Amino acid sequence: MTVTPDSVLAAERAHLHRAAACLTGMRAAAAAVVDAGGDAWASERLGAARAERLRALAEDPGVPAFFGRTDGSRTDGSRTGGSRTDGSRSDSQVSAGGVETFHIGRRHVRDAAGEPVVIDWRAPMSRPFYRATVADPQGLVRRRRFGFDGGELTGFEDELLGAGEEGGGRLLREEIERPRSGPMRDIVATIQPEQDEIVRAPLTESVCVQGAPGTGKTAVGLHRAAYLLYTHAGQLARTGVLVVGPNRAFLRYIEQVLPTLGEVDVEQTTVADLTARVPVRAADPDPVAALKGDERMAAVLHRALWGAIAKPADDVQVPLAGRRYRVPVERLKRYVDDLRRRGRGDDDQLVLHYAAGRERLALTLAEDARRQKEEAGGSPTDAETARAARSPEVRAFCDAVWPARDAAALVCELLADPALLARAARGVLDEAEQAALRWPVAPRSVRTAPWSPADAVLVDEVAGLLERTGGYGHVVVDEAQDLSAMQCRAIARRLAAGSLTVLGDLAQATGPGATGDWAPTLRGLGRPGTAVRPLTRGYRVPGEVLDFANRLLPVIAPGLPAATAVRRDPGALALRPVADLAGPLADVVRELVAAPGSVGVVCGDAAVAEVTAGLCAAGLPAEPLADDGAAAGRLAVVPAGLAKGLEFDAVVVVDPAAIVAAEPRGLQRLYVVLTRAVSRLVVLHRGDLPEPLAS
Repeated sequence: MTVTPDSVLAAERAHLHRAAACLTGMRAAAAAVVDAGGDAWASERLGAARAERLRALAEDPGVPAFFGRTDGSRTDGSRTGGSRTDGSRSDSQVSAGGVETFHIGRRHVRDAAGEPVVIDWRAPMSRPFYRATVADPQGLVRRRRFGFDGGELTGFEDELLGAGEEGGGRLLREEIERPRSGPMRDIVATIQPEQDEIVRAPLTESVCVQGAPGTGKTAVGLHRAAYLLYTHAGQLARTGVLVVGPNRAFLRYIEQVLPTLGEVDVEQTTVADLTARVPVRAADPDPVAALKGDERMAAVLHRALWGAIAKPADDVQVPLAGRRYRVPVERLKRYVDDLRRRGRGDDDQLVLHYAAGRERLALTLAEDARRQKEEAGGSPTDAETARAARSPEVRAFCDAVWPARDAAALVCELLADPALLARAARGVLDEAEQAALRWPVAPRSVRTAPWSPADAVLVDEVAGLLERTGGYGHVVVDEAQDLSAMQCRAIARRLAAGSLTVLGDLAQATGPGATGDWAPTLRGLGRPGTAVRPLTRGYRVPGEVLDFANRLLPVIAPGLPAATAVRRDPGALALRPVADLAGPLADVVRELVAAPGSVGVVCGDAAVAEVTAGLCAAGLPAEPLADDGAAAGRLAVVPAGLAKGLEFDAVVVVDPAAIVAAEPRGLQRLYVVLTRAVSRLVVLHRGDLPEPLAS
């Protein structure tokens, strides 16, 4: 039979329909699982497992069952189920020519007999799809990519790697450039070799990705989380995976990526939500926020907490089994000193939490009384010893010497009491820094205090000194270049013995305490030896746009390599000087919304209301993007402060000079804003462009 493009396409469509039918059968089988009538706990676990399985198999009509195919050489003629090299179906996945075929998709699909119909993109046999080249075909003779429209298979493109032929990448480019609206999509069909190396890095290895704009660093981090959950399902099911983003608008943007890949039990949060132990109602000036984020604050807080422990002044009578046993003051001093020293180990790691130390002290007194009774011939029980540790006499001693503390109350006292702050900060912060930290007016209560986001991180630090914080098996941290040292410590407490994926771009650092080096961030996150892996090939941003934004790099990040784009479009960039913004802005936006895809109008934070009102008055359905997790429409007015990490098909930057003037690191903010466009960027400017861009 002659193989033609039409016959191959027909065979692949038949396989797509078969895969969809098999997936429907898998969902039906999961829903039909019957409770065998065990105990309540077993029934609850079965129900939870069934619900999780059904969520993982949930159908997305717009997402096809597979996106690629590999044909690899084999010589053993084994039968594994699949399709022939020419696309026709067979009971064997190995053709007469010894070629083994796998269809690659977002999840594993099997038929009723258990034979694979689609291979999960994370499986080891899928790796050659992403890594194979003509120079290193990795056993492949053919790599096939598919084109889809609304879930329907419309075309295919082959790369005959075995014959030394690489394809032109038309379908790959079309997938990258496909117009978008709404949340971020997965990139499983377009992962590149350098990205795949990071995605498949071992669970035990922490990774820091220095990713230039458009290199897909966020997608790489999320796909790494999905890969680790697939590869280490049992371990990470117990310890969990945490994704930390810069703000809720960003989380809203990425929230569908992992569920699309079948991973629904990943916690996604921000540092602000992670440390939300007090009601935040104020904002610090940048210098104060930077000071509160300085790692020296950890030493100040530790001293304020542990420095309040007093020296015992008298003996204690401990009641045990009807008698009282005296614990002399000298032994009490030794007990307190020994426990206090364990509050900080030689390697500067916390080895005993404050609350545990208090409980340990009470138990130590009870054990002292127990030994005295045993030496006298008695034999107190464990229950009697535990009651002695809870006795009023022991509790009164602990309250006087090792008082119970509340994290928010301690930080409130520290920031409101100059004398307390001076004692805790002696030799760590100078007088000017102490004065900058202090609240001008002492609050009436902890709840009414003028808490700022940086204060909340300090409270979380003290809470971590008081009691152990639960940890995750893997943590993904995005836009990490903006984290303060204290925010890094807050994340590190949630990491425990797990590993990290750190994502960011030093050129986009706009935080008040941001540095130009990854070393302080990685040290604060507790993984100082983590290797930094650069991503510099920009797939998402057109070359014309990247070249324009890269003019800022010598000023904002000297020495950092500039991103290079893999695609160019002469119409991607337009610079338009205007005398007045209102009319030209409406005209530009009206032109852009007439084309498919999302449109982001980015302006200074203070101008959002005015820009939104002007566009709405012109009959354009603009919606402001807010940091509350709510989704904006296809036409969003984006505050420059929330633009980081987001992408739009078309972007209009309104008055770049005003964006630069709005904050100390305004040029870094402008670099972020200029690199949000996937297809088109229009810059409307009154007067001259900022100096680095005007050349």
